[in-house]
Amino acid sequence: MSEHENERRLLTEHQARAAARERRKRLLQVVLGGVAVTSVLVAGIVVAFSRSGGQGFAEDTYDGPLAPTTREQYGAVAMARPGVTTPVLDLYEDFQCPMCRTVETRVGGTIKRLAAEGRVKVVYRPFQLFQQDPLMSNSRRAANAAACLPVDRWVRYHDRLFAEQPAEGDVGFTTENLIKYAAELGVTDPAFAACVHDAQRIDLVEKASAQAGRSGVDSTPYLALNGRKVDDDVLRSPDELTKAVAQAGGGPAPAPGPRSRDTAAGDAAAETARTASWTR
Repeated sequence: MSEHENERRLLTEHQARAAARERRKRLLQVVLGGVAVTSVLVAGIVVAFSRSGGQGFAEDTYDGPLAPTTREQYGAVAMARPGVTTPVLDLYEDFQCPMCRTVETRVGGTIKRLAAEGRVKVVYRPFQLFQQDPLMSNSRRAANAAACLPVDRWVRYHDRLFAEQPAEGDVGFTTENLIKYAAELGVTDPAFAACVHDAQRIDLVEKASAQAGRSGVDSTPYLALNGRKVDDDVLRSPDELTKAVAQAGGGPAPAPGPRSRDTAAGDAAAETARTASWTR
């Protein structure tokens, strides 16, 4: 092999390695406040966990009246009955996060019910976690739209966004759809449409993301009771979440109900997925 051919071979190998590193970087790195916090392996497990969760668990629904909602700093939305200030359940979420959607499916109804019963003050804290497109742009558009929305329709819009979550790798949460989802909830003010089109609340999204980093949020979903992170096991069961809220000062916990075989199977699948992500 000539010297020139050898140089070309080395250059090609170098370029291939560089391209591979860049692909790994794009896939592996999800950045929160400049710190890498997860990997493509975990993301893959999360997706599998999300899909299996929908099959092994009945959806946790709540059709009763919602507790009143108010805006808080950085676009957060509090949901609580008047006078209820503790315990506080903070939910840090990214609308593009598959596991956030799974948690909403499993315990979202219980969260709303506990707030409506006056047992807890819920604070939804949506922010942008993902830093690579199309996930990043999807996340930013959805979070901006949520920040634009009138607060009295916010919780139902929050639920709709998770129901319409794009598949990972797909472009979604288009401005047209974000406006349509709101219109179907009765929000037809042109000011909202302009806010979505022009990304008028994106500064709040960025501030919310920075605040999440300062609060030690290192993944999504991240739920905290009175400032303390909720264990993963609590997020898999309405009964466990209700018990945790009661132990945090939010009223008595009900007696646990019987577990179905489907629920037990779903718990086992979830634990397998989590364990795999922790041990690799």
